[in-house]
Amino acid sequence: MEQLRTHIEKIVPLSDEEFASISSCFTYRKYKKHQFLIQHGDTVSYNYFVLKGLLKLVYTDDEGKEHIVGFAMEDWWETDFPAYYQSKKATMSLECVEDTEVLCLSLEDYRKIVSTHPKMEHFFLEKAYMGFIAAQQRIISTMTTGIKERYEQLLEKHPSLIQRVPKSLLAAYLGVSRETLSRLPL
Repeated sequence: MEQLRTHIEKIVPLSDEEFASISSCFTYRKYKKHQFLIQHGDTVSYNYFVLKGLLKLVYTDDEGKEHIVGFAMEDWWETDFPAYYQSKKATMSLECVEDTEVLCLSLEDYRKIVSTHPKMEHFFLEKAYMGFIAAQQRIISTMTTGIKERYEQLLEKHPSLIQRVPKSLLAAYLGVSRETLSRLPL
């Protein structure tokens, strides 16, 4: 729980009493490599805060091709957000790339936290802003730069990710084949 507190306090300070109330809303879980936290068609019960490990969020198209929407490592939040917030069935899957430990936050507990602790609404809003900014930058990069530039941007922003993710997954994230990624002069 200290990792969560440190993460939150980068944005908002908390008293011990506030943190005790907030942390009581989270559930700890461990998952093994290749285990799913969410599968397409599931009800999405949680937003996950990654304590340790690595996750991939995947959209599978009608032809069965996997498109990696994102990765989540330590101190990142991940879920199928439309399904979580709108109480819809998952359109994406969330799978462990490594053995992973997470804190799970249900929508009901999220709402309880933000109604009881207004500063936590500010915290989650800041996290959402950062997520929107990253998503827009990724979309623009995909539309305007080549694969080599996108790989270099990924390396610059998240150097540890390159060491942890197999080339096949990096290729799927960047929207190219593994062979294309391997041919790049990196």
